[in-house]
Amino acid sequence: MSDVEPTIRYTMHAGKPVVEFGGNWTVMHLRGIRQKAAKAMASAGAGRSRMVDASGIDRLDTAGALEILLLAGGGADTEVKTRDKTHADLFEVVQKNMCDAMPERHVNWFAHWLEEVGHNTIEVYRQAVNLCAFFGEILVVFVEACLQPRRFRVNAVVRQMYEVWIRALVIVGVLCFLIGVVIAYQGIQQLRQFGAETFAVEAVGISMFRELGVLLTAIIVAGRSGSAFTAQIGTMQVNQEVDAMRTIGLNPVEWLVMPRILALLIAMPFLGFWGDMTGLLGGAVACTVYLDFTFVQFFDRLRDTVGPWHFYTGMIKAPVFGVVIATIGCFEGLQVRGSAESVGKLTTRAVVESIFCVIVLDAVFSIIFLLADV
Repeated sequence: MSDVEPTIRYTMHAGKPVVEFGGNWTVMHLRGIRQKAAKAMASAGAGRSRMVDASGIDRLDTAGALEILLLAGGGADTEVKTRDKTHADLFEVVQKNMCDAMPERHVNWFAHWLEEVGHNTIEVYRQAVNLCAFFGEILVVFVEACLQPRRFRVNAVVRQMYEVWIRALVIVGVLCFLIGVVIAYQGIQQLRQFGAETFAVEAVGISMFRELGVLLTAIIVAGRSGSAFTAQIGTMQVNQEVDAMRTIGLNPVEWLVMPRILALLIAMPFLGFWGDMTGLLGGAVACTVYLDFTFVQFFDRLRDTVGPWHFYTGMIKAPVFGVVIATIGCFEGLQVRGSAESVGKLTTRAVVESIFCVIVLDAVFSIIFLLADV
């Protein structure tokens, strides 16, 4: 009985076209049924019918009932004859739920663009609100940990510092060194037109101390450590390890987020200082080559013309950048849901958001220092 193939026959009863169905009409037996129906219709010379005789059906499921109604050319108004009440009830349910497809909506491109802008604006607003709430939660946990110092996980902080500080020294040093070379070379080429090429020393010192040293370091850390934080915590989310921590009473913010934020808070000033020094070294090498300076002359002039506040302004930014990068990285990691695809998507978002926030904060700091005449 289970191997009986579905059958279709077009006939006339009382002058009305009727489609008779038999056999098994289940999802496993519907392959090629459209071709069989077309041949049966062509051989009988039949047209569309509003009457269905399903008395010969042995087995029926929802897919089969829907296919029968479609082949009969009808829908909710099709008259169906069955021998089994269960089949009749199934046809009734399918007919009640049959409806025409929604017409394709043609949207003006300008209206579509405005809709996209609106959706993106709302998404940015929600993201900002959620990030601020997450930052507030971090502050609460930090204050509670300060009241109970044993809650600080020193071993985890030290391990994270090794990852974000020691292992980042090479890439930060190389890039800042090359940027120092570029600044010195371009400064010399432009200032030489006015016979003031020696001022390239000040250009290298001020630009590295105030802006480029810490800014480049922050961008490198955002791409390296911020993305790593998101991927690590996001993978734990996918594996339900974070849910397991909550189940046993552990706060993920305290155990996963705080060590990473503290590590970057401490490591960023040291990385920024390292970036400044390697950038100055690159500038010194370029000036030695193009200006016939010695290293001693370069650093003597740098000491005499570049004040300490240029250095301090850069160092003030470093811990703020570190906290922002770590917070965004951990926040996006905790937003991961469902699959590895979500991990990749939110890791990319974390890097973009971190770099954007770092540049905005750098601009804010520049305005503040300008107003303070520092």
